[in-house]
This record gives sequence, structure tokens and C-alpha cells, in this order.
Amino acid sequence: MRKIKSLLLASSLLAGSSFAASAEVNVVASIKPVHSLVAAVMEGVGEPGLIVEGAGSPHTYALKPSQAQMLEQANVVFWIGHELEAFLEKPVETLAANAKSVELIDAHDLIKLEFREGGAFDAHEHDHEEVKADDHDHDHDHDHGKTAEASHDHDHDHDDDHAHGAFDAHVWLDPMNAKAMVHEIEEALVAADPDNAGQYEANAEAVMAKLDGLMTEVSAELESVKGKGFIVFHDAYQYFETRFGVTASGSITVSPEVMPGAERVTEIRAKIQELGAACVFSEPQFEPKLIATVTEGTNANSGVIDPLGAALEDGPELYFDLIRGMASSVKTCLSKAS
Repeated sequence: MRKIKSLLLASSLLAGSSFAASAEVNVVASIKPVHSLVAAVMEGVGEPGLIVEGAGSPHTYALKPSQAQMLEQANVVFWIGHELEAFLEKPVETLAANAKSVELIDAHDLIKLEFREGGAFDAHEHDHEEVKADDHDHDHDHDHGKTAEASHDHDHDHDDDHAHGAFDAHVWLDPMNAKAMVHEIEEALVAADPDNAGQYEANAEAVMAKLDGLMTEVSAELESVKGKGFIVFHDAYQYFETRFGVTASGSITVSPEVMPGAERVTEIRAKIQELGAACVFSEPQFEPKLIATVTEGTNANSGVIDPLGAALEDGPELYFDLIRGMASSVKTCLSKAS
């Protein structure tokens, strides 16, 4: 009998110790890539909630009641910032008024790039669509040390810089920025849940090492297609381009909701021919018919790149799958070009 009591006591102590290792905080993340990095730092402790699910776009997302409740119960909210997820600005201020709001666009050591002249795409201005033929070569300095150095001049000017939307907010598409974000995530979680500080710190260190490996892997994969021009439907990829040395010749601001008219299609085709693009990339929300229509009669191949991981399973591996998937799409499409 005494032996049974001892076993019961031991099992209850084990249960208590495993309970103590669970997160003491409710954590919410905005988009899938941010959620993935937060989930990786929280692995073994807890799981964050996700706001923009599936193929949802942060430009047009509407909160569900369950997500509003998630924000009300949150202790920490991780998001890129109002530049990208404008729909979250008021809910974070009101529903998550008692939570720590962490805008990752303000992460220390984050490399921020200004919008490319003529290449910026505003998801809210589809009525003023135009072909953006950009000579991006003068904007692209693939000397990453220089890029990082230049960005540090802006690190302490957050209020002046991004309050006016001066910077491209797709910062997560450079894995070096993901490292800066992981450091910020770790610090916020340690401050909110010091009992699990050791686990967060160990996880963050492991994730940063994986990100270093990812950069080496993707750089090698894209080596053979550097210098081949491509066109995108949405100028969201300059962080990826700059990190890995691939170059967009231009962008076409096309709305996924509106099929362009005959005159517009003719104009786009002419621009694709003029730029000599090897490939035209759309995103998952665009109908395949639209891509086929605008590339018909040109020498350009077509492909799909997904900056948000729409079709990927949520979790710690999503970020890595996202960057690898983008690299694979770029390489596959550009490799077809003569």
C-alpha cells in the first residue's frame, strides 16, 4: 500500500512539474510567418494563437469573433506593424489593451528597405492600377554588408521612418530579418514568462542556427538563375531578392479580384516583352487563367510564389518551408528560360 502511495505521489509530482513547464502567458501572432517564428521559440512550452488563417491577406482581413476573443485574452501580441496589418491597429489598442504589443518591424537590427521608386504596390489602390516598369538594378545593392550598414542608420528612427509608410513591410522575407525578429520574440516572451526563460532562450538559439543554414542552402540553390529577370504581380519580394541576389525587372499591379480588360492585357503583354522577362510570378489568390492571359504571346514562363505560406501547415517549420518554397518556384520557372 505504501508503495502505491509513493507511486501516486511521484506521478502527481511529475504532473506538477510538467504543468510548471507550460506557458504562463497567452500569446497571439498576426500572420503565418510570424506565428511560425513565435511557435518555434515557444516549442515545448506552449502554442501561440493565429489571426490571419489559411490564404487570408493581412491587407483585407476581417477579425472573426473567436479571434477577437483571442486578443481579449492575450498577454502578448506579435505582429509586423500597422504598415502591413492595418486591420489590427484598433483591435490591438482596444481588445488587447492589457497585452504587450510587439511590432516586429521595430525589432533591433532589422534591415529595412525603402519602397522601390515606381515599384511599390498599394493593395488599396486597385482603381489606379498601372504597369510599373522599374529599372531595379540601380536600387539593388547585393553587397549585403552595405545593405545592413545602411539600414542601421534607420534603426533608431522608427517613429519618423515607418509612421509615414516609408519602408516596405514585407521584412520577414529576408531570413536575416527573421533572426532579428526571433531575438525580439525571445526577449518579449522571457519578460512575460520568466519561469520558462531557459527554454525560450535555448529555442531561439536553435532557430537562429537553422536560419543561418537556410540562408546558405537557398543561396546555393539560386546561384544558377541569378541575373535572369522576372516580373511579379505584387512588388513584395525585394527583401528576398536582395538577400539572395535575384532581381525583379518590374512589377505589374494587378488585383486578384478584377480580371483586367483587353486594353490592359495588351499593355501588360507589351511590357513583359519590353522588359524581356524570363518569368512572370503571381500569388496563390490569383486565378491561373489570369496568369495565362497576360503571358499569352510572350516568351515568359509563369510561376506562383507565396509570401505568406497560404497552403502550408501552421507551426514552427512553416517559415522554413515558405522560404524554400519561394526559392524552388523561382528556380524552377527561371531555369526554363533559355
